[in-house]
Amino acid sequence: MDRHFFVTWLFFSSLQVFVEPAAPENAIEIYSLHVDCKVTSRYAHTVITSRVVNRANESQEALFEVELPKSAFITNFSMTIDGETYPGIIKEKKSAQDQYDAAVSQGQSAGLVKSTGRKLEQFRVSVNVAAAAKVNFELTYEELLKRKLGKYELLIKVKPKQLVKHFQIDTHIFEPQGISALETESTFITNELNNALIKVQNETKAHISFKPTIDQQRKTPGLDDTLLDGDFLIRYDVKRSETAGDIQIVNGYFVHYFAPSQMPAFPKNVVFVIDTSGSMGGKKIRQTKEAMKKILEDLNPEDYFSLVLFSGTVRLWTSSLLQATEENVERAKRHVETISAGGTTDINGALQKAIHSLDKDTTAELLPDQSISMIILLTDGQPTTGETNIDKIQRNIREANEGKYFLYCLGFGFDVSYTFLEKMALENGGVARRIYEDSDAALQLQGFYQEVATPILKEIEMKYPDNAVLEVTQNNFKLLFDGSEIVVAGKLGNDVDDLPVEIKAKGHASELTLKEEANIREKEQVFQHQKYIFGNFIERLWAYLTIQQLLEKSASADGEQRENLEAQVLNISLKFGFVTPLTSMVVTKPDAQEVANKPTEADNENVNTAADRTFGMTKSSRILGGYDPLDISGSYVGPSRRYYDHPQTDFVITAAQDYADYSYTLLGSHPGNVQSLPDTVNEYPSFILQLTHEKNPICLNINGQLQIPITLLTDTDKGIQVTGKLGENRKFVEFNVIYQTPNVQINVSMGEIILNDQGNVSSFPWTKAASLTTRGLSFLIEKERSLSLSGPDGITIQVYYMKNPLNFLGLHFKNSELFSNNIAGLFGQFYSNKRLQRHSNRKKMLTVRGQSYSFTRQNKKDYRIEQGANTCWSLDITP
Repeated sequence: MDRHFFVTWLFFSSLQVFVEPAAPENAIEIYSLHVDCKVTSRYAHTVITSRVVNRANESQEALFEVELPKSAFITNFSMTIDGETYPGIIKEKKSAQDQYDAAVSQGQSAGLVKSTGRKLEQFRVSVNVAAAAKVNFELTYEELLKRKLGKYELLIKVKPKQLVKHFQIDTHIFEPQGISALETESTFITNELNNALIKVQNETKAHISFKPTIDQQRKTPGLDDTLLDGDFLIRYDVKRSETAGDIQIVNGYFVHYFAPSQMPAFPKNVVFVIDTSGSMGGKKIRQTKEAMKKILEDLNPEDYFSLVLFSGTVRLWTSSLLQATEENVERAKRHVETISAGGTTDINGALQKAIHSLDKDTTAELLPDQSISMIILLTDGQPTTGETNIDKIQRNIREANEGKYFLYCLGFGFDVSYTFLEKMALENGGVARRIYEDSDAALQLQGFYQEVATPILKEIEMKYPDNAVLEVTQNNFKLLFDGSEIVVAGKLGNDVDDLPVEIKAKGHASELTLKEEANIREKEQVFQHQKYIFGNFIERLWAYLTIQQLLEKSASADGEQRENLEAQVLNISLKFGFVTPLTSMVVTKPDAQEVANKPTEADNENVNTAADRTFGMTKSSRILGGYDPLDISGSYVGPSRRYYDHPQTDFVITAAQDYADYSYTLLGSHPGNVQSLPDTVNEYPSFILQLTHEKNPICLNINGQLQIPITLLTDTDKGIQVTGKLGENRKFVEFNVIYQTPNVQINVSMGEIILNDQGNVSSFPWTKAASLTTRGLSFLIEKERSLSLSGPDGITIQVYYMKNPLNFLGLHFKNSELFSNNIAGLFGQFYSNKRLQRHSNRKKMLTVRGQSYSFTRQNKKDYRIEQGANTCWSLDITP
């Protein structure tokens, strides 16, 4: 029976619409897709409405997927099926746990919210649609837009991959201060589509509408292909007067915005602390060097700077910080060009060295008066030498720094604990940021530096009379950077007619004092007659901002303090109906239970296994948003089947779940496992392993996120670690092999093989055979066929180059019986048990560390043998 696939992805600021593939005739059809966003005084309220109809003569399963900003909170979700509405209810996460556990125990599908990139997380829910029936999906979320580099930005990714009869994106912006700049940009707008774009603007309002007809969407006359494929950006800023900011008031709540302009910047003293360990080899170190050269060029002449490079040893470039003269910058750029990667990772020693360098120069009065000192750390892994206990490292840095210097921590990729970096940064006045391993990683690094490059005020205090305001959000700030904005919100006291405001801060040239008095009645009149103002938006803005700040505080808190902060978050979340890390949304629906977990930056990291800890990777005791044990990653729309006996079940959206242990996710038997991929993909497994006492091999089929590093195998006794990345066809396209003894790293991709031998980097193409031996490690390339790595321990790692038709890499371990008992990882875990237990002629069971896996007998092509095939025991698994 034919199976059809239906997926809708949407996000606003960012917003994406994605449907794959184009719905065939007599299948699920999206006949209306409407995104309505109201931005009122920076606070965005977005409603996504999708209407679908089943054109088939039989039931279909429809999957609704929405991508929303990570900073947003879902406030409502509902489905209307043939006139009956199934609303969402916000509950405490613990009270919703019963529904969650019931869904897991019954093997039902998990509709997860997953991190899908730097700024987005994905929400999904499926529902059974009867023949000729209609379903309306509606999702609402809210967020406060953050000003960066002088602009607020709304990014809309438009990619429906089918023609939609009623497609419309409406954005209404109302800024009482006045709109000073408004621009739109697109990668796909043609002259034809430009007629569907309407932009109307006056002093305080803007309306951007994009409503293409089907003919305007059509790429080729007579065909159903679409032009709607690319990015659509809206950027704007507001007018600002030379006063104490702007105060806005609605229904007893106020918000105060402060972003002064044309202020002189403080000189900076910056110590760049750069990880040059072996794992930074290849593309990472090239991108880091590229970014550092650009950043050095962006230093102001009055700034001072230095470099600390670290692996197992820590090297201070110069004994003192240097002024950023043209000569010194060029000298530093030449030094950066010589950087190579190799060795282990001493984060504690590197940061201690940076702090000591700033202390020494400050005491000697070698740095400018009234300057700002900061440390910018870039690392891609966990501490593996020197002090490796992350709690002790955090304490050491906090005690050595004593709040003197701002620490910014950048985590490159997913082999580093973001929780570790975030807490250390917050404790030292800075922030943490993830740098994603993409082609634009250098631009990400430069972009972060630009955000902190121009400090214009320090020690900012926003003062309000005690009898005039209640429950004020954070009103003391250590630094303000040019192009950003301070936001304070609170509740007004009773019988208050005026709100006096005083701002005290220190600028480069002098101390600053600004005063203003806002008349409450006059301020409230601004919002009384605006048709697209949604409810008590300033009260909701206050709640949103309070929750975000409490969550940030809890990230660096422990014990009772953390519990108190989380209790406050829970109370506000329930009162205002936000799905946050402490709440869940329960939606009653007619067919199956699904569960959504709000992800955090700690998700997708490869730092949680026991083996990783002995490589120096210390697992956080609290993992928010960890993988759900029933992660169903595929999408399905096909003939309806009854899998469950419940006449009515619940759908739980859980903002975060706590898992004490790292776990792998097995695909169940739900139709959600079916992938919209070419049939030939399933002819090859992702990985073939041979157990010593088994005649037939094990074939593992991986269903993970694309281009995200996956820890495949770690053996701490043997000093071997292997990670891999999946490509578009769900097969591996890159492997990274690290040997501790000898200290060698090999990066294998479809394009080349890079050998990093203690910082000596060599590149080898697949198009030529090569053979060498370095310190006991044999390295052999068979032209356009395979790479063999044989270490002194007798274990051979083989990578097979499969150019046609799928372009992927296969992995195999020979002499696997030589692995130690400390082996772990997505693949490595299976080597810890040497025999399958027969369940039937078609099934076998394997128990690994308490987890039972069910394998089925299948025929698969064998990438180890040219034109070869094998009968193997097959398992689908998600990392």
